[in-house]
Amino acid sequence: MARRPAYDRARSALIYAGNARDLVHRFKFRDESGLAPLLAVWARDAGAGLLDDADWIAPVPLHWMRLYRRRYNQSALLAGRLARRTGAAFAPDMLRRIRRTRPQTELGRRARGRNVAGAFRIAPAWRDRVRGARIVIVDDVLTTGATLEACARTLRRAGAARVDALTVARVDSPEQA
Repeated sequence: MARRPAYDRARSALIYAGNARDLVHRFKFRDESGLAPLLAVWARDAGAGLLDDADWIAPVPLHWMRLYRRRYNQSALLAGRLARRTGAAFAPDMLRRIRRTRPQTELGRRARGRNVAGAFRIAPAWRDRVRGARIVIVDDVLTTGATLEACARTLRRAGAARVDALTVARVDSPEQA
């Protein structure tokens, strides 16, 4: 909190604890992608102010090797549903994860920022469309904010006018990180 994040605003539907944590884990790690519609509705309600005038909704990308193992990007499932329910366009391939990173869940607060530093790039086809755009980045959980921060920095360097972050859940206390 001593430093302003690269994103403008962040909203989350749930506190990452108890049943909410279990739902997110089932969605992300136990192949229960059928939870996407429910989680997207909650995220949409929490992030209505962010989504109202967004030009693009972009998911946090997975590295291709993690995507291959998991078979789906949970953030892309959410972002696609959010785009269908709002006026914003879905940008599933705007951001690319160019470097394989360790899972953030294995790392402490400080190591998370180093882990994702420089891990994202704008896809060449998106360079001109990002300039001046209002973009909402979608992820499942906001823990330390390192991943969303790295994505937002990448979009800012490419000229995005505004970058907001929307997640299903957020960690409520540092002890959860």
